Amino acid sequence: MFRKFIDFFKEPPAIEVTKSEEEVAREYPNFRRNIFFSCFFGYIIYHLCRKNIVVAYPYLTNELGFTNAQVGILGSSLYIAYGIGKFLNGIFADNADVRKFMPTALILSAVCNICFALSAFFITPGELTFFGLPSATILLWLMAFFWGANGWFQSMGFPPIAKSLTYWFSNSERGTKWAIWSTSHQIGVFLAVFIPGLTVKYLGLSGIFIIPALICILFAFALFWGLRDKPATVGLPDVETYRGEPQRAADVDPGADMTYPQIFKKYILRNKVIWLLAIAYIFVYIIRCGTEDWIIKFLVEHKGDPLELATHKLSALAFCGIAGAILAGVLSDKLFKGLRMPVNLLFLAGVTLCIWLITLYQGHHTLDFILVGAIGFFTAGPQLLIGGLCAVESSSKKVASASIGFTGIFGYIGAVLSSWGTGHIIDNFGWLGAKWFWISSGVVCIAICIILAVWEAKGRKST
Repeated sequence: MFRKFIDFFKEPPAIEVTKSEEEVAREYPNFRRNIFFSCFFGYIIYHLCRKNIVVAYPYLTNELGFTNAQVGILGSSLYIAYGIGKFLNGIFADNADVRKFMPTALILSAVCNICFALSAFFITPGELTFFGLPSATILLWLMAFFWGANGWFQSMGFPPIAKSLTYWFSNSERGTKWAIWSTSHQIGVFLAVFIPGLTVKYLGLSGIFIIPALICILFAFALFWGLRDKPATVGLPDVETYRGEPQRAADVDPGADMTYPQIFKKYILRNKVIWLLAIAYIFVYIIRCGTEDWIIKFLVEHKGDPLELATHKLSALAFCGIAGAILAGVLSDKLFKGLRMPVNLLFLAGVTLCIWLITLYQGHHTLDFILVGAIGFFTAGPQLLIGGLCAVESSSKKVASASIGFTGIFGYIGAVLSSWGTGHIIDNFGWLGAKWFWISSGVVCIAICIILAVWEAKGRKST
């Protein structure tokens, strides 16, 4: 059974390139367009079944009686599974068929969302006791199980995208293409909040979880139509050959005389830059998940906003993040000539300042929109670069998915610290404690990026 499972996802074999230059010139742009849009819209849809839980946070505390720390446990269950899964599925995705891998995971994620919502219909806190445990405890851990399973299947979304963008787009264009693609995260966060925000009043948990799940299931079939694996699996040459660009030594040499485990060991486990990027990513995710997951609750509890207004303010974070991601990629390509760390330092300083400013006043809705948007703008850059593009460019194309999976597992350590840690801090120290938790994370991340910037500059001078 396990063998059949592996064979189902196995990467299709390479096909010898026998097509004429005219055929290659005609087919390559069509494949690149379909694959880019599939990755872009696919990742948007993935977020519908991941970030929708933040809309349910007030419901979970007010209607089901969970504490902030317990709500943090639910968020942490996804982040733990996502972090581990992103690493292991990254290794798997390097040798798996993108066309089957990504749509299958999306369907399974949707099923987990449905089961999560149904849990609250079958178990009501305070009414029944199971096996000597309060029903509320049973419900909490059942929800944590389904949300953790959802995290595992969600972790199967990004690795095949990283593989696709790495194999179908060359080094000279990858920064800009990756930046444009990364805006799918911000759009996904916006829709994951906006759609439940419209339906929660009428459908409760069903509107938050089941409606997005049905959308994901339908879109999975569109992904299967649009995606393909590497160019070689459809009889096309490497993208560098197609665009007339040289390949990096790290992308050419490993395949000839090294096995995949040897490539993984050399370009990831023994790579000091990857390790430092991974550590920095912990603090990026403390900031990212702290603001994305808790800003609605912060606005409702600390500033007295209605839930609907708070969700609208969070949408500013997502929208401005689109501009931030694009600008970060373009600046690093055009202004800094491929240097990524100067952009990271600018953006980290910006988000740290905005977090400090947003807690200084009460009742100024316009300024809230501006600062929440600015937090999204400045967070998007380091999220795009540190654990994504920087990780790929510091390793080898042969382990593109695994390198992102490696930094990703550290990022989701930060996500767990942010989810559970923020909830625990709020319960014990209030929102002021959460503020300084996020600010100190920004300061530490800046310090690490200064070291990486020095290394990056020295590496540029030596080439």
